[in-house]
Amino acid sequence: MGIFALQSPAGGFLDEDLEHFNKVFDDWCVRFDSFEDANLIAQSLDKRHSVDIVEITPLSYPKYFFPKLQGTIHATRQAGNKIICIVEPAMGANFRLAVCDLETKGVRLTQTRYKSALAVEGAFINYTVDREDEF
Repeated sequence: MGIFALQSPAGGFLDEDLEHFNKVFDDWCVRFDSFEDANLIAQSLDKRHSVDIVEITPLSYPKYFFPKLQGTIHATRQAGNKIICIVEPAMGANFRLAVCDLETKGVRLTQTRYKSALAVEGAFINYTVDREDEF
């Protein structure tokens, strides 16, 4: 389910004009279905552009695959066909767990709010996805 993108060693993803790098991977970034296609473009770039080929997956860049997911993502893990994320919805807000469904692209925030990183990490590691989760 991954796609490939060209990334600057300093960070940022190559934009579709093949000249600029976006800080965040979004719809304006050039993406490829295979490593080979990405490599062809990477080799054709002017030497002034040093790029790495990276794979973009729901686990590594959940905001790209789940546009409804908002806030700062601190950690992700996969549980079945769901991606579980530690989310800080706004700066200084309590942490929450987001459950993202790979099949429906739905996102649900759990009701529990966590005041500290230690509290949410314990919940994150031990969270199990119920089969009855609705999206």
